[in-house]
Amino acid sequence: MNDLIASARAEMLRLRKWPAFWIVLGTWILLNLTFAYLFNYLAYTTGDSSRMSNGQPREVLLQLMLPAAVPEVFTQGMAMFGGALMLVLGALAVGSGYGWGTWKTVLTQGPSRTAAVGGVVVSLAVTVVALVLVAFVVDTGVAALIAATQDQSLALPSASRILLGIVSGSAILGMWTLAGALIGALARGPALAVGLGLVWVLVVENLLRGVAGIFSPIKALTDHLPGTAAGSLAGSLRTTTGSGTPGVLNILGRGESLLVLAAYVAVFAAGTIWLIRRRDMI
Repeated sequence: MNDLIASARAEMLRLRKWPAFWIVLGTWILLNLTFAYLFNYLAYTTGDSSRMSNGQPREVLLQLMLPAAVPEVFTQGMAMFGGALMLVLGALAVGSGYGWGTWKTVLTQGPSRTAAVGGVVVSLAVTVVALVLVAFVVDTGVAALIAATQDQSLALPSASRILLGIVSGSAILGMWTLAGALIGALARGPALAVGLGLVWVLVVENLLRGVAGIFSPIKALTDHLPGTAAGSLAGSLRTTTGSGTPGVLNILGRGESLLVLAAYVAVFAAGTIWLIRRRDMI
């Protein structure tokens, strides 16, 4: 346990001093604010009372920019775009160790392989939770500013709703981050891992769900893919109808989505640890 904690601390130090780490996290916060608030606010203030480009009436669009709607809004972009960025982070965190030769050094001179890789997994989990909390606080602040300028309610969501949003966001981003870590270990490098991961998140799953619409025997598989579970969990927080955000689905229920995501998190984490523990680093 001491080795695991020491490895996690060392990995957190490495991530904090790595520019790519802050670039990925900062990009997600920026995209989250841009698509969840900036574009919607511009559409609301410059549009008429007809329906907006995202399929929402103007008054509904305003409600989605208020503090009470933060748990719903800040998870909508996580299923696809936020997940893709976190997959990149996971792939870089694990895959870069092969190109730099740091895995070979750590695993021959440092703690046990299980502790070393477990430290990476723990550090990534801490990063995900911290990112979700920061995104929630930032979104709440922006929503409060919008509410104040539009003379709307500053009421926060209920405690249960806040907890649900944070848990859901952590499950979605955590799953994609560990998926990236596993791909990084499989590919033994960041470049191929990032490419394969992005193709899966942005292309392959959407194609498979499209095929399932005309070839039903594979529907049971596509209904439990990582992106389907993530999108369904994000969709379960949605309180309005409309065209919505790409990747947000309503295929699985909230409880089933959480169970599927938990299973993927366990499999991806265990798979990464097992693979690096059993495989030769040369």
